[in-house]
Amino acid sequence: MKKFWSITLASILLAVGVYVFRFPNGFSFGGVSGLAVVLAKIMPLSAATLNLVINILLLIVGIVFLGKNFATRSVYATVLFTVAISVMEKLFPMDAPLTQEPMLELVFAIALPAVASAVLFHYDACSGGTDVVALLLQKYSKVPIGTALLFADSLIAVSAFFVYGVETGLYSMVGLLAKSLVIDDVIESIRTSKYFTVVCRNPKPIVKYITEDLDCGATIYKAEGAYTHEEKTVILTAMRRPKASKLRDFIRKTEPDAFMMIAKTSEIVGKGFLE
Repeated sequence: MKKFWSITLASILLAVGVYVFRFPNGFSFGGVSGLAVVLAKIMPLSAATLNLVINILLLIVGIVFLGKNFATRSVYATVLFTVAISVMEKLFPMDAPLTQEPMLELVFAIALPAVASAVLFHYDACSGGTDVVALLLQKYSKVPIGTALLFADSLIAVSAFFVYGVETGLYSMVGLLAKSLVIDDVIESIRTSKYFTVVCRNPKPIVKYITEDLDCGATIYKAEGAYTHEEKTVILTAMRRPKASKLRDFIRKTEPDAFMMIAKTSEIVGKGFLE
């Protein structure tokens, strides 16, 4: 259910960012929505219709190469995204930008879709389009998803120079670069966990709190202090950030003499993390 609601909210957020801020301004910093903006200028079809057709074609490619789980989540996200844009097009037609501040609108045109795309990528899904190309590049070349998206979208962004002019083209290039950076940062932030190394005399209450209250695992082993030669216990554990703050506060309260080393990491592989 968490994945379902996250993908649902991300798809709607993406649709708002694209329809309200990207389409009216002609920003084309990649993606099928960016390609749709360019093609809508030279074809008799609306950007929303072009977005739907191209998305369906690329989604079929993704289903073939990325598997069933990708297909289920991405089909849902793509359909919701394209339907949301079509509904907004009918309910709230926009013939001009929302404001007269293109830089302000560029910020929202970057931030909303980038955050939404990062959430979708985190759950191995996408809204179709060049996101499928980026996921394929990441799978077979192991480059970061933001960099893969930059490669996939660069030609589309350049096309804005020829269709909408130099000013819009420059905005599109800035948007493309910023979007790629934001996506990588957001994904890393979502996946960030904390790794604990705790040296203490009385490990039982700490281990009990980790395993029973926080529902996490831990590894313990005996150690010896280098100066005092006193026998100590070392506890190793990793967990998501909300639980990490609870563990830190618990240890400081129950074992004030314990020595804690807390490291931030986004690359923990195993049960409960990346598998």
